[in-house]
Amino acid sequence: MSAPQWRAYSRSGAPVEVEACGDGPGLVRHADVVVDEQGGRHQVNRPVVALCTCAKSQRFPWCDSTHKAVRPR
Repeated sequence: MSAPQWRAYSRSGAPVEVEACGDGPGLVRHADVVVDEQGGRHQVNRPVVALCTCAKSQRFPWCDSTHKAVRPR
């Protein structure tokens, strides 16, 4: 299974970069909405959010650090 692919946008609709964080989450700064692979829109209420890349989070699409337990080191 590949990591989920995210798109993030500001209030104006401008794309916001999703920064890979090693084997951990994708970090997004200053976005207002995150869009998942199925087109689902997730409102962002914080200056920085961590997006799940292991697809195992109990708070999906947000990272809950499950990747630390499921990915080999």
